[in-house]
Amino acid sequence: MKLDCNGRLLDLRRPAIMGILNVTPDSFSDGGRFVGRDAAIRQALRMQQEGAAIIDVGGESTRPGAAPVPLQEELDRVIPVIEALSAELDVPLSVDTSKPEVMREAVSAGAGMINDVYALRAPGALDAAAVTGVPVCLMHMQGEPRTMQQAPSYNDVVAEVKAFLRQRMEACLGAGVAPGSILLDPGFGFGKALEHNLELLRRLEAFMELGKPLLVGISRKSMLGLLTGREVDQRLAAGLASTVLAVERGARIIRVHDVAATRDAVRITTAVMEGRSDVG
Repeated sequence: MKLDCNGRLLDLRRPAIMGILNVTPDSFSDGGRFVGRDAAIRQALRMQQEGAAIIDVGGESTRPGAAPVPLQEELDRVIPVIEALSAELDVPLSVDTSKPEVMREAVSAGAGMINDVYALRAPGALDAAAVTGVPVCLMHMQGEPRTMQQAPSYNDVVAEVKAFLRQRMEACLGAGVAPGSILLDPGFGFGKALEHNLELLRRLEAFMELGKPLLVGISRKSMLGLLTGREVDQRLAAGLASTVLAVERGARIIRVHDVAATRDAVRITTAVMEGRSDVG
């Protein structure tokens, strides 16, 4: 349960927090706030101090309706930040990308994990992930960001997402990705209606059968707004409730914007589940 992330260890013996660092102008939650290198460094250092075990750097928004970002533009956004953060941080870095060129350059710059919403389906992505040798997170998405929320449909969302993730796991193994370097993300909000998201969370334990650590990202998402009527910047309480449910059901990485509050929620949940107080 310890992952080697390009020389830095990510300990998953207990649930860990992944801090979100969007260096994009159009993220649904914090677009434009951390585009500048200095602002990105300050935010990453803040999240590390608050308890993030890994920082996820993304240069292309995957919100519903988002437009693709050209390769060079994504490289220009992401690589200087990763280079700077690899010298400043103690925790591992993840790169949130689907482009094989960005994967390679980011790992060379210091990233220790690839987090891909397309589950390495882009041409060359499997080979790039295998060559870098870092852990990879495979996410399920029905459709693509521009159209994924128009009319998502499933007969059994849990069974279909599981089947997809199993197939992508097998593709990774066939390409030479190490079995112990694969993580899975059911993809809350990516080509799913509210009822699909709720069913995935309710039955999250079913994904444990795949034998890989689970990453869950629900922070500030529209499913929380639909349930509470809250705007994006007012969904912390709902996100913490989702975190507790996800940890209880086996999630090992919680991907969030609000690190400090989530750390408290994870600590309390873990202490109760383990029946012990030394869970810091």
